[in-house]
Amino acid sequence: MDKNGEQDREDKRKIEEYKKNPMSNVADSMNRKMVGDLSQLTKGGCLTRIITSVIIIIIVYFLAHYINHN
Repeated sequence: MDKNGEQDREDKRKIEEYKKNPMSNVADSMNRKMVGDLSQLTKGGCLTRIITSVIIIIIVYFLAHYINHN
């Protein structure tokens, strides 16, 4: 429960900051679009984390398999 409260306060702080400086919101959005926000992969339930982990393991396996055969 404490983490949810902290997250809510952080979200409210960001919203207030964006209201004060709308151009920072645009810059932040452009940066996230260019780089991506990988932290969103770790947020969510257990199922989301399991699926993400399996996908990453499969990608690593195929990369290692490809590198060893070339």
